[in-house]
Amino acid sequence: MISKENIIKRFIGYVTIDTESDPTSNTTPSTAKQWDLANKLAEELKAIGMSDVSIDENAYIMATLPSNVSHKTPTIGFIAHFDTSPDFTGANINPQIIEQYNGKDIVLNEAENIILSPDYFEDLHQYKGQTLITTDGTTLLGADDKAGITEIVSAMEYLINHPEIKHGTIKVGFTPDEEIGRGAHKFDVEKFGADWAYTMDGSQIGELEYENFNAAGAVVKIKGKIVHPGYAKGKMINSMYIAQEFINSLPRIETPEHTEDYQGFFHLSSIKGEVEETVLQYIIRDHDFGHFEARKAVMENLTIELNEQYGWDVISIEIKDQYFNMREKIEPVMHIVDIAEEAMKQLHIEPIIKPIRGGTDGSQLSYKGLPCPNIFAGGHNFHGRYEYVPVESMIKATEVICKIAEITSKNQNK
Repeated sequence: MISKENIIKRFIGYVTIDTESDPTSNTTPSTAKQWDLANKLAEELKAIGMSDVSIDENAYIMATLPSNVSHKTPTIGFIAHFDTSPDFTGANINPQIIEQYNGKDIVLNEAENIILSPDYFEDLHQYKGQTLITTDGTTLLGADDKAGITEIVSAMEYLINHPEIKHGTIKVGFTPDEEIGRGAHKFDVEKFGADWAYTMDGSQIGELEYENFNAAGAVVKIKGKIVHPGYAKGKMINSMYIAQEFINSLPRIETPEHTEDYQGFFHLSSIKGEVEETVLQYIIRDHDFGHFEARKAVMENLTIELNEQYGWDVISIEIKDQYFNMREKIEPVMHIVDIAEEAMKQLHIEPIIKPIRGGTDGSQLSYKGLPCPNIFAGGHNFHGRYEYVPVESMIKATEVICKIAEITSKNQNK
């Protein structure tokens, strides 16, 4: 049995270390504080008995659990990231443990009247009677993806302590800066040496994903002209009004709050504006590559149209691709998804196979030659004050890792 107490202790030990990443930084990792957990993880992997533990100059951590069978088996890997999202503060996290959750409202912060309610977050209903770990309402929790790290380390420790469970060679990898889209940028796939891997970075119990968004980021800059407002007639050009025109020209219902499943979107994530210049930050997402390319074209054509309307280059746009749908790389090796699905079924977990409305390290790794589907880590409501994780889900995810290793060891063909 996976120890519930050890899972809780390990997870809280990780989340109370601030590892928020920074998209404005050019270093890897993007914040120095990520080293605090990275170094701790490297030492912990050594302490539990892992081999070939390494941490490179960019804080990428790798380790090996040698095979305990005599025949040749595929080498598999498990990967998670240790940074947390810059969308919400990860400093001074104060986790709360809710034993035997009663299915009612959870007061996260009485002073600020912050409530985690099943009336709004309906997924809570399925965890009645379980142990939940929540925030105190003032920070995120960091289950994305410290739950995944907890599960991988705990699974390796369990396999080391239970040699009767047969497995082939297992590789472990932990990355920085996944939350800002750079988690796999400097990941050395050749050094890792796995035939395939799984990211433990999904949400609710049972999730198994091998499709994700195609993704791009767009920076739209609108120029204006500032003059004294008392003498502005015919002279002032207010960039913020033109920005509003650009925003309103995109399909209003094709935004995150109006889309689901395979539906793509344009997401305005940031506005910084003054009369002289306004800068819009967008992310563009779509599972279908043709639709993805069309979305980028819509924004580029809108820029051209508005520039023609105003008679000069009032708007400029820069679009950069970020990652692509890993389905193309997974479908030729679908047996790796089948193994994960079988592992869940053997553990009486109902697999939930669906597309990721986001991205994971696994997407970029798949395009770098390491096919890498995504498995649930158990958390909910990532990147904000309402984040929580059921401990029982983390235990089940740990068991899934062990079971995948066991099933794969019976497959003597790569």
